[in-house]
Amino acid sequence: MKTRIGQGTANSIIDVIGNTPVVALDRLTRGTPGRIIAKLDYLNPGFSKKDRIAREIIDQAIADGDLAPGQPVVELTSGNTGTGLAIVCAVRGHPFTAVMSEGNSTERARMMRGLGAEVVLVPQAKNSHPGHVTGEDLALVEARACQLTHELGAFRVDQFARDHNRLAHEWHTGTELWQQADGQIDAFCDFVGTGGTYAGVTTALKKRKPTVQCYIVEPEGAAILAGRPACRAHHRIQGGGYGMSKLALLVGIPVDGYLQVDDVEAQSVAQALARSEGVFGGFSSGAVVAAALQLLRGPHSGQTVAVILADSGLKYISTDLWT
Repeated sequence: MKTRIGQGTANSIIDVIGNTPVVALDRLTRGTPGRIIAKLDYLNPGFSKKDRIAREIIDQAIADGDLAPGQPVVELTSGNTGTGLAIVCAVRGHPFTAVMSEGNSTERARMMRGLGAEVVLVPQAKNSHPGHVTGEDLALVEARACQLTHELGAFRVDQFARDHNRLAHEWHTGTELWQQADGQIDAFCDFVGTGGTYAGVTTALKKRKPTVQCYIVEPEGAAILAGRPACRAHHRIQGGGYGMSKLALLVGIPVDGYLQVDDVEAQSVAQALARSEGVFGGFSSGAVVAAALQLLRGPHSGQTVAVILADSGLKYISTDLWT
């Protein structure tokens, strides 16, 4: 017989996903009019914001009867969604297979395997380079994920299309951010992968304050959503900027503007975050904060810009982010 646990003790690791802190980056913005506030979603159990969608999608699939007890789960991932799914599937009792491009950092595959996932690495497309995952690479991963889903009789998470990706961020991330900031947010910008975070947080903020301006951040040279030609698909900002012109989760979601950040700027700001704020985020964290700085130096001078820091710098130790 199990003894009763204390009131402050979670029943599982899944119960501590979310409610991440928000901090002001006042040391980084010293001398710049205005403020950046950052929600530290890299402090989730799997060290990324993707833990949220893993929990939401899996639990909804179980509730709807789409995921049977013990049924395998398959998903393509750059590593963050896969880590979240490895955690949730371990607790919920589902074998999980992550399908990932060889172009992603090795730490991600090792972490997923450590959490009990089967990791299938897909060779990159011709002319691709390690650390630079393109839309062409992602298409190869998608094909392999579809094949494995059929072979294993698995539930496919399908994070690029599953609406509970967006809803996880509307119901939780965006709502938490608004409450933690006491509604003092003038603008929000986000680096887009599936589009779920941007769509969900934008919806949550604009419901409460329609004048909040929301911006999509893309890599310089791969700003497809902004309507620009793709001339540099091999950028180094992992987890997004895949050159996909249509994202299902962004349909019907307002966009007030588009911002571009290059690799050098993203790396420089990520390093500055660590050294001036003690915030150890990944490549995309550098990208969104760099974009927020652009806004403070432009249309949102003197105002408050909010960002979500998607994942931990620990996932990039093997890359050149920290060189």
